Amino acid sequence: MEYKVLEVGSPVPVTVYHTSYSRGHLIKWWWGRWVYVDDGMPADDSKRPCPRCARFPTSEGYDACLGHIPGVQVACCGHGVWGGGTVRGE
Repeated sequence: MEYKVLEVGSPVPVTVYHTSYSRGHLIKWWWGRWVYVDDGMPADDSKRPCPRCARFPTSEGYDACLGHIPGVQVACCGHGVWGGGTVRGE
């Protein structure tokens, strides 16, 4: 591996990528796909438990701690992410 010593004031290459959360886990858009930031594995909602309650989604895809809420179209517990919870009705 080759290393370069940069002089003060020289431009430094910066990698920019989009980030988001997948059921409470930080993910990034990297080379055309979403991957988990912590290990680089492809982001798949069904393979990781909620970081807050440590439970997996229900078989219907609901957050385990909320379950099905009648009259609600979208509901998310927030998974421990500040300001991440939401509930939207019909």
